[in-house]
Amino acid sequence: MSDASEAPGPLPWQGGCRCDKLRFQVNMAPILSAACHCAGCQRMSASAFSLTLIVPGPGLEIIEGEPVVGGLHAPELQHMCCDHCKSWVFTRVEQFGIVNVRATMLDTPRWFVPYMETCVSEKLPWATTPAVQHFEQFPAPDSYPTLLAEYAAWARERQLPVA
Repeated sequence: MSDASEAPGPLPWQGGCRCDKLRFQVNMAPILSAACHCAGCQRMSASAFSLTLIVPGPGLEIIEGEPVVGGLHAPELQHMCCDHCKSWVFTRVEQFGIVNVRATMLDTPRWFVPYMETCVSEKLPWATTPAVQHFEQFPAPDSYPTLLAEYAAWARERQLPVA
């Protein structure tokens, strides 16, 4: 479990793809953290789930390289990848004005802990996380204000960065 000794320090935080040709900077604190177990994330990450640090859209800055759309090519959900190594780095969710940064792409990801896990109805039977909240699919839109407030309190209690 993460603790304050592993916290990433003050913003901004930097990260990059596997080959490091695509570099980014997180300039705004996260509003939520998650693990997604959907079949799409399993295939995109080649793992049991994807790990997401959700930040406001303006909170992510590309500082080197140029991301390209990969995975789904839908205007409402853009999976952004490095054009060279093809790593999935972040997802733009225009409808909600957020960016889902792949937490393991941060230069210092050890502090990351998912607060919620989504699409548990699709999870591999052995896959577990320490998430506090669990959703069969995605949370209902009207539950997000409460979920964000609960995440903020949870993160502060652990001395983790929060908006």
